[in-house]
Amino acid sequence: MSAPDVVLLGEVLLELSSREPLTQGATLRLGFSGDALNAAAAAAAAGAHVALVTRVPDDELGDQLVQRVGELGVDTSWIIRAPGQHGLYFSHADPLGARQFTYVRRGSTASKLGIADLDEGLLQSAGVVMASGVACAVSDTMAAAVARAAQVARRFVYDPNFRPRLTTPFAAAAVLHRLAPLADVVTPSWPDEAHHLLGLAADASLEDAIRGFAALGPRVVVLTRGPDGAVVAAEGSVTAVPGVPAPVLVDQTGAGDCLAGTLAARLALGDPLLDAVALATAAAALSVGGQGGTGRVPTLTETRAALAAARPVEELNRQ
Repeated sequence: MSAPDVVLLGEVLLELSSREPLTQGATLRLGFSGDALNAAAAAAAAGAHVALVTRVPDDELGDQLVQRVGELGVDTSWIIRAPGQHGLYFSHADPLGARQFTYVRRGSTASKLGIADLDEGLLQSAGVVMASGVACAVSDTMAAAVARAAQVARRFVYDPNFRPRLTTPFAAAAVLHRLAPLADVVTPSWPDEAHHLLGLAADASLEDAIRGFAALGPRVVVLTRGPDGAVVAAEGSVTAVPGVPAPVLVDQTGAGDCLAGTLAARLALGDPLLDAVALATAAAALSVGGQGGTGRVPTLTETRAALAAARPVEELNRQ
C-alpha cells in the first residue's frame, strides 16, 4: 500500500444529535463523529489519502462505524477492532457555535489506544500526522500515543481543540507546551482558546495571542477566527486570511475540525501555506451547512468554487 498523505489519531464517537433542545421526548439522530473523524473526512474530501488510527468495538455498531468511515473516503486499514464499549456524545444544532457537548466516553475502547498500537513506519512515511487536544484529554495512554506520533512524524499538525468538559485549561496548556515544539503547524482558535491556553488578560489583543503561541516553538501558527478566517504567523511574518461567507448556517459542530483536516491535506499534497489556509477556511464555511460533525463534508471542487467566488477580482488576477 502507498503511504498515506495524512494520518489521523483519535477517537470516533457515536453522535446522537437533535435539531431541538435536548429535553425529554426529543428526537435523536444517530451518526458517527468526533474530532478525528471530522478532520479525516475533510482531509479525504480535500484530495488526500487519509488513514485513521483508532480502536473500535468489535460489535455490530462498530461494523457500521467502520463502514461509515470508509464511505467518507478514509482508509480503514489501521483501525483496530477490540472488545469494549463505544464513546458517545449528545448535541443539538448549534448555529452560533456556543454550546458544549455532553459526553459519555470514559473507559471507551478508543480511549485505550496507546503507543503499542502505533505503526511507526506508517507515521514516518505519511506526509502529515495530525491529532488534537481532544485525543490527549481522553486518556493518558492516548496522550502518550499522540506525543510519540509527534516525535516520529515528518510533519505534525496539532489542533489544541480545548474542551472544558474534558480537561482543564492548565492541563490543556501543559499538553500544548509539550507538543508545540514538535509541531509544524498548530491551529488554536481566537479568542477562547487563546485566553484559556495562554492565560491572557481579558484585554489582550490578537497580536498578543500570535506572539504567545509562536513563542511555544511551532514552525507555523494558524490562529483561526471563525467566520473572520485566520491569521497565519510563519517565518517572522503575520498574514490575515479572510473568511468565506457561509451560504447556509445550520450547525457549527466540526467546523474547526474541517478547517484543520483540510489544511493538513493540502499541506501534505504540496500547496503553499497561505493557499492551504485559504482553502481550509472555505471548507469550514461550507461545513456548517449540515447537522453534526460530518453532516456536510464539502468536496474539493465545491470548496475551490466557494473560495473563488469570495475572493476580490483583483486578488484572482494576481494569481
